[in-house]
Amino acid sequence: MDKQLIAQGAEAKIFLIKKNKKSILKSRIPKAYRHPILDKQIRTRRTRSEAKIIFRAHEQNINVPKIINTSKFEIEIEFIDGDKISEKLNLYPASKQFSVMEKLGEQTAKLHDAGIIHGDLTTSNAILRNSDIFVIDFGLSFFSHKIEDKAVDLHLIKQALEAKHYQNHEELFEKFLTAYNPKEKEKILSRLKIVKNRGRYKSH
Repeated sequence: MDKQLIAQGAEAKIFLIKKNKKSILKSRIPKAYRHPILDKQIRTRRTRSEAKIIFRAHEQNINVPKIINTSKFEIEIEFIDGDKISEKLNLYPASKQFSVMEKLGEQTAKLHDAGIIHGDLTTSNAILRNSDIFVIDFGLSFFSHKIEDKAVDLHLIKQALEAKHYQNHEELFEKFLTAYNPKEKEKILSRLKIVKNRGRYKSH
């Protein structure tokens, strides 16, 4: 398979499949500090879990990449060719910035109603293709209906906006919240205040 490395994290390497440039391959990296048998078990379990979450999201009509193929340690998924929000959001006119955050809020609400916690909800894991926002990279995701877990997802996107899009981060988060309408929104927002205060306490 002719492929090009386009990203590498602590857990996986991401390759663009050159033959069609319409799919990417996520390959989980072996960890030398783990026993080889345990390492294979962990990588297999995490790959299966990620694939299952993406399948569930797709079934719920959430904008995520389609899965093309899976193996023990690898997932081949659709390549979403568009604007990476972490890189482009600040360059958009204000009206487009607000629209993007509203769309991300909608997709996040759909994830949470489906019992999916992203685990790394930042603008780095959101892509604008044409007029649709896609959520990517479910490597840290898990299934949960806990209010706490949903609130932590919101705290992550709030922190990402404060760090990378600080010029108008409050307005951007407000736009996100106007479109974020899951079934238990009030409980989640109430818990978000607790999570936020807890984070402040830890930083002092």
